[in-house]
Amino acid sequence: MNAPDRSRSLLFAGFLLFLLALLTGLAIPALTNPRQGLSSHLTGVLNGFFLILLGLCWERLRLAGRAAAAVFGLALYAAYANWAINLLGAIFGTGKLTPLVANGRVGAPWQEALVNTGAVTLAIAIVVCLVLILWSLHKPAAAASPAVAQDRKAGAMSA
Repeated sequence: MNAPDRSRSLLFAGFLLFLLALLTGLAIPALTNPRQGLSSHLTGVLNGFFLILLGLCWERLRLAGRAAAAVFGLALYAAYANWAINLLGAIFGTGKLTPLVANGRVGAPWQEALVNTGAVTLAIAIVVCLVLILWSLHKPAAAASPAVAQDRKAGAMSA
């Protein structure tokens, strides 16, 4: 998948997650743990914005093939998993990993294991994703993408 396609895919995924998060907000009163439902709503909104911003700046990142695929996949997984795991926690009423929002609730062992595993894997995914993004932005300007070089050229002409 080329850079413009990944950019559009991230934009679409971000707006979709934003919509899902807004719909989650409507369901908060019906959830077993409404505080964690609010957490799911807010993380969905914020991660939707993250995907939209990543889509907007995708062509400015200097990522080779595998690194670009890794950032793309990890960002999508982490953003959607963050929303979904919090929503599952709100539905199941789990709380071992999130005692501040659980208010003493604890789910069945399999529910706790599912939510805890999801939370740990999404945390690892977003950290690796962000390290790769920061690494790509730290590269010297000589390795800039064509979009960045064109922006610099236009800026020099207008000065």
